[in-house]
Amino acid sequence: MLGLDQLHYYVPTKRNSKSRIIKKDVIIYGGTPAGMTAAVQIARSGYSVAIAEFSQQIGGMTASGLGATDLGAEEAIGGLAKEFYQEITRYYQKEKQWVFEPKAAQYVSHKWIKEYEIPVYYRQHLEKVSKINGKIVEITMEDGSRYQAGIFLDCSYEGDLLARADISYFVGRESNATYKEIYNGIQFGGPHHKFEKWIDPYTVEGDAKSGVLPGITEDDPALLGYQGQGDHRIQAYNFRICLTNDPEKRLPFPKPANYCADQYQLLLRYIHSGVWDVMKLHTMLPNGKSDLNNYGAFSTDYIGMNYDWPEGSYERREEFFQEHVNYDLGLLYFLANDERVPISIRAEVSEWGLPEDEFVETGHWPPQLYIREARRMISDYVMTDHNCLGQSSVHDSVGLASYHMDSHHCRRVVIDGRCVNEGDVQVPTSPFSISYRSIRPRSSECTNLLVPVCLSSSHIAYGSIRMEPVFMILGQSAGVAAVLALRNKVNVQEVKYHDLRTELLRCGQVLEWSEEIEDDPIKRMEATFGK
Repeated sequence: MLGLDQLHYYVPTKRNSKSRIIKKDVIIYGGTPAGMTAAVQIARSGYSVAIAEFSQQIGGMTASGLGATDLGAEEAIGGLAKEFYQEITRYYQKEKQWVFEPKAAQYVSHKWIKEYEIPVYYRQHLEKVSKINGKIVEITMEDGSRYQAGIFLDCSYEGDLLARADISYFVGRESNATYKEIYNGIQFGGPHHKFEKWIDPYTVEGDAKSGVLPGITEDDPALLGYQGQGDHRIQAYNFRICLTNDPEKRLPFPKPANYCADQYQLLLRYIHSGVWDVMKLHTMLPNGKSDLNNYGAFSTDYIGMNYDWPEGSYERREEFFQEHVNYDLGLLYFLANDERVPISIRAEVSEWGLPEDEFVETGHWPPQLYIREARRMISDYVMTDHNCLGQSSVHDSVGLASYHMDSHHCRRVVIDGRCVNEGDVQVPTSPFSISYRSIRPRSSECTNLLVPVCLSSSHIAYGSIRMEPVFMILGQSAGVAAVLALRNKVNVQEVKYHDLRTELLRCGQVLEWSEEIEDDPIKRMEATFGK
């Protein structure tokens, strides 16, 4: 399909003979929702700011198919995050609208960038970070562009800036013992997205010597580990695929360049066992479109195939990216066309297609892979499941998270001759406060960097925090902190929380939660705007 050849994570840029120098009060690396709200907040405060974006689009996952907002509690969302959804509401001319088409999110993102005259530099691939006496003085890109500022924000999904700045971080799942948690590490027996039938994992059923089917990452009992054990694994990635069932606007699923039907033998075996739920998690969006996400034991999550992404080179990530495109697009093509799939399922899947009015430049396929987690900074305060469960609280809140603790599966294994998924956790939480200390590094490592996306958090706490509305909240709060640090000529660690809190409340951020807020409109107002 025209445009799919333009679908890339990374295309190398040539080095310019004359290096471009961009000087601003604040430089933001990453045009994610956090980067966007941070930039708007800084511009509103009268300071200069620019965004250096790795890809060719702004808005991250919010503008790349994740239209079914992972909301949690509506009242926990304030500030620019709330304004974003109010813009979406106006776009559709509705009284309230939390779900949206990708192009609607793109519209709001570009509207804000234009309105606040925020320069965005695309295809900026970070190469080097220069520090003097614990301060970042300059970041240099692959094409030779140099960015200089008093404060830097790492708003990337991967935490590339913090890593190149030699900030401590972790990749994988901590053991439960690390922070005395109960939902971290290896997790067997999750209640969701598991195989509902006994599915034989072997190429020749019943013959372990024949090898395992594609999609199974481990079959060695010695590697299974134990409940709560830490490891290097991360939750699966996928694309949040925008589909349409409008016959006049849908395009049939194209056969991907490296299509391999053998990848779906395990799924075929599962379907023939009587289970059909691959596309069950369709969340309908306006105008006959949907946001297709992972559901069940075998779906759009490419389980176990992303472990090296967080610390991988750009070239290696490009390989991962294309593998995920081939897997997800191939899955839809397989279900719609393979004659081994029951005809009723083929007919059902064929009622859907790629929308002709979305992602035109990339073959109507979303350009952003859903990086559910990558690096996570280790700072003076690490958010854990104690915070999520209300067992610990913080005194320096910069916003609320309210989605349940949500880890997708991390691997697919063989136990006693049966196929088993491992890693799923879905535990309800009430809204909880996120510490300012978790979005800035230790002062011994860097004094002018803020990290609102790859913040200091355990794997399972990040499973709640990692939602796009929360990134918007934390991006704005980081923007406020950056302005205070510049205005008072102090390090980010020296920003007085009283001043920060005052400014955050003035901006409409929600900083605390109590059960009473849910039922009392006055308390909801006070939580948003202060007493």
